Amino acid sequence: MATQNKIDTLTIRGFQSIRELNDFKLNNLNVLIGANGAGKSNFVTYFRMLSELVEQRLQVWVTRRGGADILLSFGVKETQELYSFVLFGRNGYEFTLAPTASDGFVFVNEHLFSDIGQERIRISLRAGYKESELKDAVFPGNQNIATDCYESILSWKIFHFHDTSDTAGVKRLGSLADADYLRSDAANLAAFLYRMKRHSPDTYSQIRKTVQLAIPFFDDFVLEPQTANGDNQQIRLMWRQKESNYPLWPTQLSDGSIRFICLATALLQPIPPSTIIIDEPELGLHPYAITLLGSLMRSASARMQLIVSTQSVPLLNEFSIDNLIVVEREDGVSVFNRLNEDEFTNWLEEYSVGELWEKNILGGRP
Repeated sequence: MATQNKIDTLTIRGFQSIRELNDFKLNNLNVLIGANGAGKSNFVTYFRMLSELVEQRLQVWVTRRGGADILLSFGVKETQELYSFVLFGRNGYEFTLAPTASDGFVFVNEHLFSDIGQERIRISLRAGYKESELKDAVFPGNQNIATDCYESILSWKIFHFHDTSDTAGVKRLGSLADADYLRSDAANLAAFLYRMKRHSPDTYSQIRKTVQLAIPFFDDFVLEPQTANGDNQQIRLMWRQKESNYPLWPTQLSDGSIRFICLATALLQPIPPSTIIIDEPELGLHPYAITLLGSLMRSASARMQLIVSTQSVPLLNEFSIDNLIVVEREDGVSVFNRLNEDEFTNWLEEYSVGELWEKNILGGRP
């Protein structure tokens, strides 16, 4: 397995409301705040596109999003290219996309970079094609560069736990074998926890105790594989409450409780992704659960890189101003600014970070 690297700097030009973001530095903990429509979700969506792009599913993703005209800043008449450069560890990945007559994209160029000693190696992939060449790239003598780039980008995981309906994957039967990593919607949560209970019992116990803090009546998960269709074992996320042996269904947990369980698992998992991206994790959570979530995120940022978009004042109170990135909409364009806590020293003597945001001292308000 190649080294998985977190993101150091990021350049995006021409993607939705992000018309120009140049060499933007990302730290271990990055908390995006801003008004509705400022561009926080577009920043998260960029990483969805990048994941689909390197997995050679760009055209399908673009079609489902409504075409290149919607994805380019102010449309194809205003923006002729989508450009990005990501630097991570010793490596970098660069690409330029141009819209096609069929409202898809074609690669104008695609490059890999690697710093070896004092020299930066630049490797060009083929141009004029519709899907990324990175996954299948072969470079005799430099194959590790392509492998490192591909696997690093693949290790940047977006988690979205908003769907807690009765048909959500997290509440349904799933394959016991689907446990290599936690899926973006936690559809394989039961299988993932089951494997963790067997192979990482200390982490499993930590997750269980954390969930008990947010859900006081919760005792433990009931993870019992079932055999269906021959040897295909399946499993469902059952649980029990304290002072009871009766197994309860996931539908007997509130939506907020399900989301907190998913978040705790993602943040406490024993072998985490190098980077985790979460959009509005506070949705449906009790204020005390939001406080716990902030503590989990601070601890997790010592083991992985976090990029979080939030509108929650209680969650902001768990972070320092240095963690914040304020997103503003200026003339229809998203502008990203990282704050310096030294500039707010006097304010912090009387107000919390969340209160400063509410008072529009930090910016990012309508």
